[in-house]
Amino acid sequence: MVKVITYGTYDMLHRGHINLLTRAKALGDYLIVGVTSDDYDKSRGKINNQQSLMERIAAIKETGIADEIIVEEYEGQKIDDIRRHDVNIFTVGSDWIGKFDYLQDYCEVVYLPRTEGVSSSEVRAEKRKIKIGIVGSAAYRSKFIKESKYVNGVEIVGVCAAHHENDRKDDGLQYISHYDELLKNVDAVYVVSRPEKHYADTKKALLAGKHVLCESPIAITKAQCEELFELADSKNLILMDAIKTAYSTAYERLLLMAKGGKIGELISVDSVCTSLRDGLQKEGVDLSRKWNSMNGWGPAAMLPVFQLFGTNYSNKFFYTKYLDKEKNIDAFTKIDFVFPSGVASVKVAKGAKSEGELVITGTKGYIYVPAPWWKTDYFEVRYENPEDNKRYFYQLDGEGIRYEIVAFCKAVESGKNISYVSRNISEAISEVIGDFDLRQGMTEIC
Repeated sequence: MVKVITYGTYDMLHRGHINLLTRAKALGDYLIVGVTSDDYDKSRGKINNQQSLMERIAAIKETGIADEIIVEEYEGQKIDDIRRHDVNIFTVGSDWIGKFDYLQDYCEVVYLPRTEGVSSSEVRAEKRKIKIGIVGSAAYRSKFIKESKYVNGVEIVGVCAAHHENDRKDDGLQYISHYDELLKNVDAVYVVSRPEKHYADTKKALLAGKHVLCESPIAITKAQCEELFELADSKNLILMDAIKTAYSTAYERLLLMAKGGKIGELISVDSVCTSLRDGLQKEGVDLSRKWNSMNGWGPAAMLPVFQLFGTNYSNKFFYTKYLDKEKNIDAFTKIDFVFPSGVASVKVAKGAKSEGELVITGTKGYIYVPAPWWKTDYFEVRYENPEDNKRYFYQLDGEGIRYEIVAFCKAVESGKNISYVSRNISEAISEVIGDFDLRQGMTEIC
């Protein structure tokens, strides 16, 4: 019996896939099809899959072409599979010519001609074409524009920013003075204006029938945040909180391990986010255009706290050193949370510097994420006996922003909010920031 093996993602199965599988089957008597897992695709930079692994496997099965279907989960698995299944022929499309010649030491390698004029990328781009406008001029904007180019079917139409005349104009985008004009030409809006404008900018977009991806905090009070989500629901629109860390594979995995008992019962979370890049303490800096430490770092720093302990804290305390109290610019803020099952400490600063690490403490061990933890592609699970420690690595492209854009587009297409930041967490973040602004439970550091 001649065994043939081939691999692919097979997202949104089309005639090109079927033609290739048919040709592969004709090379022998028994065809094994390897379908790549979601995590492995991410590690290879493929982030636009519209279907889950199980949906893609089911589509292959329905063709009746494959005799056996396996899952490809790691680099180097092809050699293991060829040996394990006693494969005679490895085959793949001609666009990979030369890439898999190294497998000739293990079996025959055949490159098959692909069907011209059809690809999964083209199918995805055609199916999910979304025009996005940007409102605001915060630094996140340039990263968003850059990362959007990696997502099929996304077009950044233009930018509306009050200070656009002072911003860079070499990004090839159209700068629009009036928000209403931008809203006429888009399907969705990315809000990256100043935090105190998020509520008004988001509400205007929703009332205009546009989906919204908003930098966190969505609003600076819980009541405003609740109102916006209710408005989005009433109009069948997507409103998502843009905290890019939530879309990091490493971050997602460490949450699962912590919740799954890997370090025992959770006792505390210590989250630190600081940066001096804003230059808040330099002479002549226009503080009216700067985000304070709480708005700039608070949402990211609070994210793991609320995702691990929930949002029903019994008490919280602020400790703040102001740079300009009148303008509500904090150089440093520490928040202590008390929960029924544990405690948490959050430190954020734009006018002070500390080690930006995340530590999750449990009764059996702890999870350590080195600085800058909010861009993590690596973490450690540590125990009393160092021999039991384990390190985990996951590829992170674009700081998680491109994965965030993909999730937003999927939500718009499906009509289901699949945000990795739940509504109750968005509301909790807005509530904490609102209490900070009102100086409730505040101890000022002189």
